[in-house]
Amino acid sequence: MVHFRREKFVPLGGPDGGDGGKGGDVIFEVKSTLNTLSAFRPNQKFAADEGKGGGGSQMTGRGGKDLIIYIPPGTVIYDAETGALLGDLTTPGQQLLVCKGGRGGRGNQHFVTARNQAPRAAERGEPHEEKVIRLELKLIADIGIIGLPNAGKSTLLSVLTNAKPKIGDYPFTTLEPNLGVANIDDDTTVVMADIPGLIEGAAEGAGLGHDFLRHVQRTRVLIHMIDGLSEDSLADYSQINTELSLFDTKLAGKPQIVVLNKIDQPNVQERLEEIKSSFREKGVDIITASAMARTNTRDILIAAHQKLAEAPILEMEETLPVYKPDVDPNLFEITREDGDEWRITGVAIERAAKMTYWEHDGSVRRFQKMMTMLGVDEALKKAGIQEGDTVFVGNFELEWQE
Repeated sequence: MVHFRREKFVPLGGPDGGDGGKGGDVIFEVKSTLNTLSAFRPNQKFAADEGKGGGGSQMTGRGGKDLIIYIPPGTVIYDAETGALLGDLTTPGQQLLVCKGGRGGRGNQHFVTARNQAPRAAERGEPHEEKVIRLELKLIADIGIIGLPNAGKSTLLSVLTNAKPKIGDYPFTTLEPNLGVANIDDDTTVVMADIPGLIEGAAEGAGLGHDFLRHVQRTRVLIHMIDGLSEDSLADYSQINTELSLFDTKLAGKPQIVVLNKIDQPNVQERLEEIKSSFREKGVDIITASAMARTNTRDILIAAHQKLAEAPILEMEETLPVYKPDVDPNLFEITREDGDEWRITGVAIERAAKMTYWEHDGSVRRFQKMMTMLGVDEALKKAGIQEGDTVFVGNFELEWQE
């Protein structure tokens, strides 16, 4: 604020314009109770509060409230424009500052000098940061349930855990992963994830392949569900494993429990020995079960937990900060657009223009001094600027005068 103290019998109270408040930060924070990014579909633009303006008597304006956006564990945050990794958040309570609020502008109390004891100049707040980001979720689970669509993954998850996924007798019922917690005994629990059905070509992105496959990367043990009603169960098993290997070679090495589901169906019972024999020939041990009838489902959980005890602890890749080469903010570039129009681009000069109160003569003079200090005036003269030419700095249009 530009303000002067006025008090009875004190004719020269002096400048006492207060500073503006800092803008709020935009922060992502991991919340353990979340497991999807679906909340971001209807709401895709977020802004923290602005800082409030300063007042007289050297009163500083209130700072803007930080905006905290909650995300599930396993969320990976990228800069959508550059593709740079900003953060990989896995631990509940972990935070990432994505956009820093601008500092508040300074009131005229800061611009007093021996030669100018009544400055009519102030400074706008620092421009805010904006980012376009991309969020990816890689669920963190002990055991992942994989298989072709309609193999019975969601049914098994609902039987073994407290999860209540949508279940139907048609393909692609599950459009997003579900999480549940299964009890091994009174003291031991495991987190299970139902990975939606994969199809041939998923590793190349067919269907929602990449969206589903990345969740498998953060599971330690896989329960591979085979549909007993399939015409070729062994081919289905091979197809899914091929897609896992094509997407990430490490996935092929994850321990698997292979389950032949739907053995309560008469058609499966007729072919059961033939199917088991085909898997034995390939050296694959299978558990026969019916998730719908709850046959042998406990055996599946116990076998998966035993594999989990033997599996190596999943190592999270540490997020490295993105280092960018230092660019001198005082650098600028001058381009001639039309015959009498010029544009100045540069971090410092554009920021200074945004922070200038053009309605105050003192602020305008301060901007002119800054142009001289940065060497912009001299560079314009060398480039051939003439009296009356138009100069653009960001969104501001100025007229050149000698």
